[in-house]
Amino acid sequence: MNFELQPTLTGELVEVRPLRREDFDELFRAASDPLIWELHPDRERYTKEGFTRYFESGMASGSALVVVDRKTGRIIGSSRYHDVTREKVEVGFTFLERAYWGGAYNGELKKLMLDHAFRFVKRVLLVVGEENLRSRRAVEKIGGKLIGREIRTMANGAVVPHVIYAVERKEVASG
Repeated sequence: MNFELQPTLTGELVEVRPLRREDFDELFRAASDPLIWELHPDRERYTKEGFTRYFESGMASGSALVVVDRKTGRIIGSSRYHDVTREKVEVGFTFLERAYWGGAYNGELKKLMLDHAFRFVKRVLLVVGEENLRSRRAVEKIGGKLIGREIRTMANGAVVPHVIYAVERKEVASG
């Protein structure tokens, strides 16, 4: 298996492309709204220090992506693939500016990422902070099924309960 961790994916509304070091300022601008992070386990990502941790972990991962609004050309968020095995991959570390919440943008972002992942694996996991009800609803909206819980340590050192959702590749019957 040769999972491409940083593809360029293009939809009608968004383009998803590899994160580059020079994206820092524009991505920080998109992330600097405290309300984006109010339900997230790492609520400090809107600060320069908190965002720098997030950005540097994305650069180090070799799998971070930025989300670009195709209409404006602006970076509006980020996501990444991680923990790839032969059977599954996680999609996470996702955020979008609030102006892009609750509608077609997140749906298209996830569809592009899921379609890409299902070229390589049968299952995509999405791990969300247990109390992050907004993100949990968004995952359920794209077909995520709750399959478990676990405790994770965040980049800021916080130990936080998370829930695990799975989306399964649909096999197409031949014949």
